[in-house]
Amino acid sequence: MPGATSLTEAEWTTRQAAHAARVENLVGDYLTDRGHGGVHPVLDFLFTYYSHRPGQLRRWNPGHGVVLTGERARDYAEFASYEQVETAQGTGFRVRSDLVERRRSSIEFTLGLLAATRERPAALGCFGLHEWAMVYRGGGSAQRHEQVPLRLGPDGTDEVVDSMTLRCTHYDAFRFFTPDAAPRNSLPLSSESRLRSEQPGCIHASMDLYKWCYKIGPLIDSEFLTDCFELALHARTIDMRASPYDLSEYGLEPIRIETAAGRAEYVRAQGELSAEAAPLRSALIARCQNLLTNGEFGIGLTAE
Repeated sequence: MPGATSLTEAEWTTRQAAHAARVENLVGDYLTDRGHGGVHPVLDFLFTYYSHRPGQLRRWNPGHGVVLTGERARDYAEFASYEQVETAQGTGFRVRSDLVERRRSSIEFTLGLLAATRERPAALGCFGLHEWAMVYRGGGSAQRHEQVPLRLGPDGTDEVVDSMTLRCTHYDAFRFFTPDAAPRNSLPLSSESRLRSEQPGCIHASMDLYKWCYKIGPLIDSEFLTDCFELALHARTIDMRASPYDLSEYGLEPIRIETAAGRAEYVRAQGELSAEAAPLRSALIARCQNLLTNGEFGIGLTAE
């Protein structure tokens, strides 16, 4: 198998164990609390709005073009996305060789979107008002986090939206705006305009790197997927701190974007997140390019 990387059982089980420990550290306490009926405004979102479940995040995948050898590799026989192969070291398992072609449209879309996003300058002036626009003039019926109160109440929340310009560039946030908020956005957005509007300063564009990874599935190595999950966790934390909700019960200090100091704090956090996301976006672009060009890549690939 020219170009394939083969890992011994000792090599890949070490990586598998490290991944399991990392994911446990990130979400273990949360999952225990959730099992007892607990809720969390950051992590609940990452496992509900996003369709990748905790069990899927915990499962380690080496990425496309990597063969796992040794007796324990037979555990992967139960997954439909894996196939058995013969190597000089004996029987092994790898992500199915036809999976790139089956996921080609997803890979091409992801590559096109991320490449277009990377080429634009970062816009840092939205102040996280998308969450405010989702409850604008909507009362409790539009409130997405009904278990927590609005910091400024419904009237105070509306006043903040009325006092500023909505500059959302992310369609998947915009589509949840209330009917009164949507016409106030400075940029008309639609699913078709996504390629023209997505930009690297957007918190949700950074958060969605996690989504584009798991949609490509086991073709992407789990270490990189978890890098993007950690970025999404950071992004959602900023998102909720800048939201209109009172999340002090969850230890989230608000970024008070209704004040000049709060807006400056948000812009700093948004800029830092954008810088953190940039190398991950480039690395995912490189992975997509290599999949489409070569159909496989090794574990050491980094973006140029």
